[in-house]
Amino acid sequence: MKSQRKIYLLTTIVILVLCIDFVGGAWTERKTSFLGGGVPPESNQDIGLIEEAWSIIEKDYVDQASVKPAQMTYGAISGMVDSLGDTGHSTFLSPEMVKEEQNFTQGQFEGVGLEIQMKEGKTVIVAPIDGSPAQKAGLHPGEFILRVNGVEVSGLSVGQVANKVLGPAGTEVTLTIQDPKTGETQDVTLQRARIDLQNVTWHMLPGTTIAHLRLAGFSQGVTQDLQQSLQEIQAQGGTGLILDLRNDPGGLLSEAVGVASQFLSEGNVLLVKNAKGEVKPIPVKSGGVAPTIPMVVLINGGTASAAEIVSGALQDAHRTEVVGETTFGTGTVLNEFPLSDGSALLLATEEWLTPNGGSIWHHGISPDVQVSLPANITPLVPEAEQDLTRTQLSASGDDQLLRALEILGQTKG
Repeated sequence: MKSQRKIYLLTTIVILVLCIDFVGGAWTERKTSFLGGGVPPESNQDIGLIEEAWSIIEKDYVDQASVKPAQMTYGAISGMVDSLGDTGHSTFLSPEMVKEEQNFTQGQFEGVGLEIQMKEGKTVIVAPIDGSPAQKAGLHPGEFILRVNGVEVSGLSVGQVANKVLGPAGTEVTLTIQDPKTGETQDVTLQRARIDLQNVTWHMLPGTTIAHLRLAGFSQGVTQDLQQSLQEIQAQGGTGLILDLRNDPGGLLSEAVGVASQFLSEGNVLLVKNAKGEVKPIPVKSGGVAPTIPMVVLINGGTASAAEIVSGALQDAHRTEVVGETTFGTGTVLNEFPLSDGSALLLATEEWLTPNGGSIWHHGISPDVQVSLPANITPLVPEAEQDLTRTQLSASGDDQLLRALEILGQTKG
């Protein structure tokens, strides 16, 4: 059986991208068919109850126009998965969500560019995707989505919310957003767009030889792009590096291993623990191009999945100081079981740990240096630094980036 591991933040990249946790964890795709497999005899009575309920709804429900078999089927499957209690991780993906996830791992998608996840019954924004309508509108990690086009989404699964947000480029969707700190709400209308994700960007910070290198996601090919950027930085006299993983929802497990391996010469990138408690190490790959460059890693509440693997690996190896805020906290390995109509089940089968055995699931990666950003400050990105002077950089309000620069300055002496 051929399998492919992916990290999926179980968020839904609603594009939203709707990227389902993509963040959610590592995703192993199993091309396994259960058609004709049957149901265990002891479950026949339960299946019969579903048939009874279906028949009654089709025959007696007063609003027959709203009886849609496909929606009923997806709702039933979502309910089965939700009953497992693995909130925000194991989930059901509609065919549209499966397609969006595939597009995200290839670096292209249509939507508003949000990663979402369920927490305590609420739809929470994990991170806006770089260059997306959601980022341009100023949406922030940790905010709640209360309504989509005026319809309450409390009590819905992440997949149901995602399907309400998804739509073709050029169309609009209105989200009612709540700030969890103040309780204030606002309606934000976004125009869905086609987004080409640029995973790796960098800029030499003004007045310094420190490169600000941002990873926006871990789509296919990010390791190769990172290697090229690191070589360019070194060729241009870079003496230090700020690796920015803020609001990075993650991506492919293979790319997480490749990225971490650029900065490590030995050891493990992560550990994978199965249901029996057996632990398998995933070692660093040889050939990293920047194993000794002084560096600082930036994280926040939108750092998830593959980005948590990288920050945890570098932290455990004492390769760098990690600055910012505690990460989102995703850490399950998900097996994808495709269904016959193009939908799929994502079921948690393993957990990934940091190289020292630290659990990330529900805990996140805690920074070595805690630095929060004011509510009205958006993290700087390399593209926005092109025309900044050193004075403007210092006045930017991005205290996390400035603290990282300070640490590297101290390192240089």
